[in-house]
Amino acid sequence: MAQQDRALRTREALVESAAEIFDREGFSLASLAMISSRAGVSNGALHFHFASKAMLAHAVAEAAEQRLTRLTGRYEGRFPGGSLQLLIDTTHDLVRGLGEDVLLRVGFDAARSLHESGASAGSRRLWASWVRETLERARGEGALRQDAPADAVAAALVATTLGLGVLTQSPPVPRADTVTHLWGLLLPVLEAGGVAGRLMPSGTPAAADRGFFPAPGPAGSGRVVRDVPDG
Repeated sequence: MAQQDRALRTREALVESAAEIFDREGFSLASLAMISSRAGVSNGALHFHFASKAMLAHAVAEAAEQRLTRLTGRYEGRFPGGSLQLLIDTTHDLVRGLGEDVLLRVGFDAARSLHESGASAGSRRLWASWVRETLERARGEGALRQDAPADAVAAALVATTLGLGVLTQSPPVPRADTVTHLWGLLLPVLEAGGVAGRLMPSGTPAAADRGFFPAPGPAGSGRVVRDVPDG
């Protein structure tokens, strides 16, 4: 069991380190030596878990999708504030996560790193699908205007939230304020009259700290620091 735990910790450290190197260098310039060094393991340990850099990229993409699924799936049933408020809160979470969590960010980075590796942009598709489904639930609850086109609104929200996540990695304006301003502009156009004034563009109080993302390491990278033996 101890050996299995060690192997799991090593694999997780390699995936997180690969995300950091892909984020910093891009897939083409990233090397396995960089990744193993960042993870604090030997090249042999890396090759034991991943035969190629492309396999590591796929593992990063899968881990990012799991993290996004955890973020969007925290309420299996009805969100107490309704689906439109859930969407508001989750965009706050995602934009914060894209700024703070390198693994989540690289999972969306289809243009520069994972795309070059051949890994699918599953996080983008998952996010777009979840946004559209949540908008349709909000329409069914009477919170979204019946004439609001869910496809167009979802496409705009996906592009905007991902853009904000990139632009606010080192923000002169706090990320929460930026997302709040976005929803302040959108809600008067989207919300049905019956819910006007009940929705909170800044997110519900519970949105302040849900603990979905790892604490930053000593270099501020967002990586969880683990004691991973060189093996």
